[in-house]
Amino acid sequence: MAILPILRYPHEVLAVDSEPVREITPDIERLVRDMIETMHAAPGVGLAANQVGVALQVAVVDLSAGEKPGETLVLINPRVIEYSGGYLEDEGCLSLPGFTERVSRPERTVIEAMDLEGKRRVLEGRELMARAFNHEIDHLHGRLFIEHLSPLKRRLIKRKVQKRMRAGDWDLAPA
Repeated sequence: MAILPILRYPHEVLAVDSEPVREITPDIERLVRDMIETMHAAPGVGLAANQVGVALQVAVVDLSAGEKPGETLVLINPRVIEYSGGYLEDEGCLSLPGFTERVSRPERTVIEAMDLEGKRRVLEGRELMARAFNHEIDHLHGRLFIEHLSPLKRRLIKRKVQKRMRAGDWDLAPA
């Protein structure tokens, strides 16, 4: 297994609509293992494949951030099939380290995704899990959480990132 570099906004891969996974191959299995290790090392509660430079519809979620073995969910070709309610909470992203903002997400989200064995699963998440599902699925379609912010807040974050890039404090693909 390997810890992969997490790409930072505005890296172009983060804006790509990822391709569906056609079959579970040894390369996909390796990618998932590496993504889990990377997510836990960050630490984070979710990671999408395009955040590590792979434009495939693969994401991993673990609300325990690696503290509870066996709780990591692998989501291949996930899609939202139902959602309800509203939930306003601070949200951040491993591709935008140091930035958090209050984002409204559904309080309850039901998704369908394939697991690493190729089985279709229907999963329901509430509050933080629903937020993680929506956040990672957004990534797989080239959207970051800042797109849920007002134009003013989004512009302020973009300016701060540009300033840090000019100062050399923001590498799009850190080693």
